[in-house]
Amino acid sequence: MTGLTAIDLGLRGATSGVFLLIILVALLRRASSQQAVLGMAMSAGGVFYAIATAPFFPKSSWWWVLPMLSGQPAIFWLWARAAFDDDFVLRRWHGALWLGIVAFGFGLTLSWAYWPAWSGAGGRGLALVNLALALAAAVQTVKTWRADLVARRRRLRLAILAINVGLIATLAGAGFAAIPVAVPGAPASLPVALGLFVVAMLAGLATFAAPPAVPATDATAAIAFGDARGTSRAPTGRVVVDPILLRRLDHLMSVERTYRQEGLAIGALAARLQVPEHRLRQAINEGLGYRNFNAFLNRYRIEDAKLALADLTQREVPVLTIAMDAGFQSIGPFNRAFKAETGVTPTEFRREALSRPDISPPRREIG
Repeated sequence: MTGLTAIDLGLRGATSGVFLLIILVALLRRASSQQAVLGMAMSAGGVFYAIATAPFFPKSSWWWVLPMLSGQPAIFWLWARAAFDDDFVLRRWHGALWLGIVAFGFGLTLSWAYWPAWSGAGGRGLALVNLALALAAAVQTVKTWRADLVARRRRLRLAILAINVGLIATLAGAGFAAIPVAVPGAPASLPVALGLFVVAMLAGLATFAAPPAVPATDATAAIAFGDARGTSRAPTGRVVVDPILLRRLDHLMSVERTYRQEGLAIGALAARLQVPEHRLRQAINEGLGYRNFNAFLNRYRIEDAKLALADLTQREVPVLTIAMDAGFQSIGPFNRAFKAETGVTPTEFRREALSRPDISPPRREIG
């Protein structure tokens, strides 16, 4: 065994240990969110990939190993969706997609000895699918990057994503060769092992060093009204961000209704408040408990829409008009955000509210 091979195997062993520790911590925490479940699946896949692509791994196992590896890009894409999109919901067709890719991979490996030309063409098609999934994961990160308020998530997960996309591109690129999927134990084994190790360490840092999330409670909202009650800490024990900034932010949103501005970005809001953008991100995240800037805006916008929907004088105003007036740019995002917040559609809410004219419209809640 050469020195490089020993380093390769050592990195893979350390990588597997970190991934297994991540899974153990998630199980001990009884994490049940879709992001945690997908994170455990991706960690398990990382262990499998580290072992299956190691030098000296038996070639006789390739027929079942390669199809399982071909399904990893789908797992990673789903994890990226759950990690970077707080509104993402795992659907049954997502699982069907993974199963379809794995089944197709088995078809390629089992038919390789009989129809090599067909298997080669199928492998290149599978490589294109994997590259498309990697690109979709990258697009998801860029798409939601600006709205993300969690500083640690912005730093660590972007690094994890960049490395994983590179690894997936390498794996998928091998599909354009003479074999349907990447061959374990290839000459580039050591760089792959090093990349896996870096990914595992970043994932471990994100898992073990991440502070608990601050919920958007009425107590933190009270700070925005100036009711700090002489304390400098939130109910969770974490230090509350500048109460003066929170009150100015609340005035800008509740009184001036800045949330109605079309395409409002956090940079523009920070400029209005004359504070650095990172301070505003910290205030909304750690002071009010929001992980996403759009969720913060939508809370005000939905309260605005609820008042309009419950107003008898606006009963003939189309729902789309009310959504646009509140700051939404289209009806789709408005309907999804409204139902997620209230449990009913805007039309159902209006019907129920207007059927009880003796009940006053809902009071605006800030949180």
